[in-house]
Amino acid sequence: MFAPQHIAVPGAVPIKLWTQGVPVEDEALQQVQQVARLPIVWPHIAVMPDVHVGIGVTVGSVVPTHRAIIPAAVGVDIGCGMIAARTSLHARDLPDSLAGVRSAIEQAVPHGRTTSQGRRDKGAWRDPPKRAQQAWSGLDRDFRRLCELHPRLTKTNHLHHLGTLGTGNHFVEICLDQADAVWVMLHSGSRGVGNAIGTHFIALAQADMRAHIANLPHRDLAYFEQGSTHFDEYLLAVDWAQRFARENRAIMLANTLAAMKKVIRKPFQLTEEAVNCHHNYVQRERHFGETLLVTRKGAMSAQKGQFGIIPGSMGANSFIVRGLGNQDAFCSCSHGAGRVMSRTRAKQLITLDEHVRATAHVECRKDNDVIDESPAAYKPIDAVMAAQRDLVEIVHTLKQVVCVKG
Repeated sequence: MFAPQHIAVPGAVPIKLWTQGVPVEDEALQQVQQVARLPIVWPHIAVMPDVHVGIGVTVGSVVPTHRAIIPAAVGVDIGCGMIAARTSLHARDLPDSLAGVRSAIEQAVPHGRTTSQGRRDKGAWRDPPKRAQQAWSGLDRDFRRLCELHPRLTKTNHLHHLGTLGTGNHFVEICLDQADAVWVMLHSGSRGVGNAIGTHFIALAQADMRAHIANLPHRDLAYFEQGSTHFDEYLLAVDWAQRFARENRAIMLANTLAAMKKVIRKPFQLTEEAVNCHHNYVQRERHFGETLLVTRKGAMSAQKGQFGIIPGSMGANSFIVRGLGNQDAFCSCSHGAGRVMSRTRAKQLITLDEHVRATAHVECRKDNDVIDESPAAYKPIDAVMAAQRDLVEIVHTLKQVVCVKG
């Protein structure tokens, strides 16, 4: 039986790590230890193999809290996650050149961001399409309630970002599995409105704990206790953002499939229900005889029999997995490969030629602006999967052939 590593820190809950055979930064371990010292954390922290430094809380960690919640642990990309679905297509059905497929997806799914003042953001809808408007109708009432409580959320990108990709490590990919079946897979979250919600409540938590913040290991670990003014409001807001993120991914999947049908001659349909899962989120769960608020920051639920998606990098394999329900890990697993170097460091160390070679088999961007997303910036995905072999089992291995980045 594979056993996690343990770290014992005086005055802190235990830390259990599934990191055997993968690099872990000293700064990430220090960050985990800071979280473990919080009085609201119980009974231990679970660290996934893709762990790396984050804001306040390490990415790739599972933080259970009792009657309290840490907004910075959830972060600002609330509900960020994955969706994937298998189609009836096979590799032989794809055109010899995949440039047209990539172009069609790029036209169908707004991506990237325009930051110049006075110019429309290319990553947002000018006129949200019917599918986005229909999804928004199910979100609008609760958003209005949120805005009544927190008026500053009114002027955020919400409907105009619903069904859009974003930037950074968000992507849309066409992949082939071990039987050469064609899959669509994408990664995104709650976009501008989720960022605004996260930033707003992190600041509120710090303000609420102003008298105690000096006693915290880090100011980003400020938290709301159950019964406090903003505890229930934050849970309402984060639940809404997670719903937005799930709808966002579903719209992009539908639009990607529609775009593919314009350039792929053979008719096709989905042959397997889409897996749509968060990996930056919080929810109430029962563990070790207690009802806890479990925050997965860069981690995914892996209840026994539950399907999930663990992506690699732009040039590495990804995996459809089935959870094994490991209780020590709070039934969780990694959310991806995990960064091995910062974006700044990646741009300093990885050359464009290296990026081109690493993505030679993928129809994707091969320019300096995506160097920070090149495979060398991430941990080896095979080592990450080996380190969590008691958390998930691999059902499908996916190799991307098209990748759209913001």
